[in-house]
Amino acid sequence: MKKKIYLIDGTALAYRSYFAFIRAPLINSKGDNTSAVFGFANTLRALLQQDKPEYILVAFDISAKTFRHDKYPDYKATREKMPDDMRAQLPLINDMLRAFKIQSLGMEGVEADDIIGSAAKQFAHQGYEILIVTADKDFMQLVDDDIRLYDIKSIAGESRFIDSDEVVEKFGVKPENVTDVLGLMGDSSDNIPGVPSVGPKTAYKLLAEFFSLENIYNHIAEVQPEKLQQKLLEFKDQAFLSKDLATIDTSLELPVKIDDLAYNGPDNKQLVSFFQEMEFTRFLKDYELEDAIRQPVEYHCIKTWSEFLHFFELLKKQTLFAFDTETTSVNPVDAQLVGMSFSFKECEAYYIPAVLDDASPEQGDLFVEPQPSIFNRILNALKPLLENADIHKCGHNIKYDTLVMMNYGITVRGVLFDTMIASYLLRPTARQHNLDSVSLFYLNFKKIPTSSLIGTGKNQISMAEVPVDDVARYACEDADITLRLHKILKNQLEDAGLMELFTTIEMPLVSVLQDMEATGVAIDTEFFKNMSGELGVLLDQYQKKIYELAGEEFNINSPQQLGIILFDKLEIHKQLAYKVKKTKIGYRTDVEVLEALSDHPLPCAVLEYRQLAKLKSTYVDTLPALVSPRTHRVHTSFNQTVTATGRLSSSDPNLQNIPVRTELGRQIRKGFIASDKSKVLLAADYSQIELRILAHLSGDAKLIEAFQSNEDIHTKTASLIFGLPMGDVSKELRGRAKAINFGIIYGMGQQKLARDTGISNQEAKSFIANYFATYTGVRNFIDTTIELARKQGYVTTLFNRRREIPEIHSENNGVRANAEHIAVNTPIQGTCADLIKIAMIDIFQSLQNNKLQTKLLLQIHDELVFEVPECELETVSPLIRQSMETAISLSVPIVVEIAHGNNWMEI
Repeated sequence: MKKKIYLIDGTALAYRSYFAFIRAPLINSKGDNTSAVFGFANTLRALLQQDKPEYILVAFDISAKTFRHDKYPDYKATREKMPDDMRAQLPLINDMLRAFKIQSLGMEGVEADDIIGSAAKQFAHQGYEILIVTADKDFMQLVDDDIRLYDIKSIAGESRFIDSDEVVEKFGVKPENVTDVLGLMGDSSDNIPGVPSVGPKTAYKLLAEFFSLENIYNHIAEVQPEKLQQKLLEFKDQAFLSKDLATIDTSLELPVKIDDLAYNGPDNKQLVSFFQEMEFTRFLKDYELEDAIRQPVEYHCIKTWSEFLHFFELLKKQTLFAFDTETTSVNPVDAQLVGMSFSFKECEAYYIPAVLDDASPEQGDLFVEPQPSIFNRILNALKPLLENADIHKCGHNIKYDTLVMMNYGITVRGVLFDTMIASYLLRPTARQHNLDSVSLFYLNFKKIPTSSLIGTGKNQISMAEVPVDDVARYACEDADITLRLHKILKNQLEDAGLMELFTTIEMPLVSVLQDMEATGVAIDTEFFKNMSGELGVLLDQYQKKIYELAGEEFNINSPQQLGIILFDKLEIHKQLAYKVKKTKIGYRTDVEVLEALSDHPLPCAVLEYRQLAKLKSTYVDTLPALVSPRTHRVHTSFNQTVTATGRLSSSDPNLQNIPVRTELGRQIRKGFIASDKSKVLLAADYSQIELRILAHLSGDAKLIEAFQSNEDIHTKTASLIFGLPMGDVSKELRGRAKAINFGIIYGMGQQKLARDTGISNQEAKSFIANYFATYTGVRNFIDTTIELARKQGYVTTLFNRRREIPEIHSENNGVRANAEHIAVNTPIQGTCADLIKIAMIDIFQSLQNNKLQTKLLLQIHDELVFEVPECELETVSPLIRQSMETAISLSVPIVVEIAHGNNWMEI
């Protein structure tokens, strides 16, 4: 068997890694962007772990100008300049490669593609199998019996190799004809011109008939139609130049030999030091902790009734214990217990499997032979302890465990401490708070990964299929680690001044969210079925319209194909005087670009098509499939530990993101209904709450006076800025005032204001200046908040929720400006999040205390949705209003708007 050499385009991988995090860049405590390094490291680790390569070479571009620029000065001329904060990471990537002891290479005047092409051909000739780690179409010209592409996007999942057959399937021609295609149609990502108006379909057709670019011109008189023939003749030199530019040089004399590419593992000490410097703590476990000395532990697997009785006597004496469940599903509503683990002494824990005294090596489903009655007796024995509020429980993501226990008629009370929530309050910008990450961060302890028991992907099995002793070790460790973390995190919360926020808001909220998730929301499946059919018809109509406008059929969902149609074939940008934007893989065709081109009917139609397709696939077709067979309702998960501002998020499905701005989006809400005709849905929505909180925090006299006088804040703002009586403020001026009122909270600048309101940049600049001249308190609040963030490195809400902002010290202007927006927004949005959480807790307790049947179903940031028996409406409406409007005290009134109806759209 041939030995394999892995060739990696380092520059392309750095770009891909950087832009993968472009909406949420990874910023370390020094304020530096580390996205490219992190993504590069993650991909490299996956490759090393999965493929265990013997030979690796990473190639880089090191010259801005190459031999191709000598041939065609406009080569890559439209490519956007590499961002400064990405360029700063390239030396770090090279440092990392040295720590990995992986050979890298860059050569003056040539591209990484040429280094890879030369290495591929030369080492293949020496008898090696070559895997080029990329899915870039440019490399498809190199594919042959010894050279394949390895799709980098698939490394973390299933590997995908691209051979000659797949090149034909994907590109439409054999590998040796790839450069002929690029010669004809060009390559927008590299600004290779090709022949104008020749797209993929025409190029494939020509090559199917004539086999090569040279042969096309040898038989140019046979090319039809005549218009195409003339176009080819006119741009003959450009076609051959384009082919030449697209051809990878495979003849370079490389300064490396095969022995230089040999990979024998990293320098662990150097790599750990690098990861520590970069603050990549999640990677340390692979290179530092494998041989760590673990504390001796006593983990017990209870397999008989008598063993349980011994454990039970110990448990009854405890005032606090850690508690964890192992189940058959990540969805707690449908999950079955596989077992439970408990720990009340560090380094000691007990696991109770759902099937006891079973001689078979594997566990079964919950209530199956041989002895289901024993586990029932155990649950009955544990029920009083679990429901005793005076016996305190701690857990990690304990809401999940309490929801599972509800399936067995047990309502867990006395939930005192959730280590996941504690970790989140201490580090709200951390990307993960799962037990593995928290354990590694606070205990420097590498936990048994779940995947080592149940696997991943298609080969994943249920926890119920894992041998009981393996589950016991894993489950006991979870409970033990949670107990250890409880002590550490409790002290850290106290030291950080976060204990009050934790005990009065975040922990009481767990019970509220648990009840909401268990209740779920009813939907009208027949309504969604009909709507799906209607959207399907609309999509077909838009598809036909798009094809007509484009003059040909193409894959509307392909950004690359759409870009070719818009900019190469139709040249819409020239008609609209729009400067095209490119990425490594082609033209940008995202929403921002299409909206800028929406004066032309094709981009406008594509926007409509995309919106319809998203509505259909994300909501209309998906929601009915998520109805629980047990409850006949849809159950979302509300997440307390995701957003850095303290807002709740919703997932599986996301019910906070149901569209409301378009008529079709609002129609989706019509499918959310009360569960029966005796009930209605009720929505309670805070009115302009973020602006009211801004008025309170800024102390701006004019803003406060407007709210205290119950004036329309947007009309009042327009009146003050333009010097008009409120009665003379037009709808257009009110709209501009509204845009800036809300935009201030999110750091809106003059360009966005101009774009959103349809005014010029100069008008927007003047409008913002007048706004701050009017609301001087707001200007002062923004300036002092940013300055305080610079000084102390964080900002807080009214309830002392803290968000670290290390990016505020970044040397990169864009990163620093974004950090300043975050500094201003977080106290406002975070206080709003705290406010509605307090209201939810108070409403939930009042409903329980008054023994009402009304249920809180959803929280959508500033809005709460309830299911209310009609007979309780007169009681519940004022109760909800009172709780929400008096949850906290501000210098301006808090106003809540309430409405009810038979479905969500009506309210």
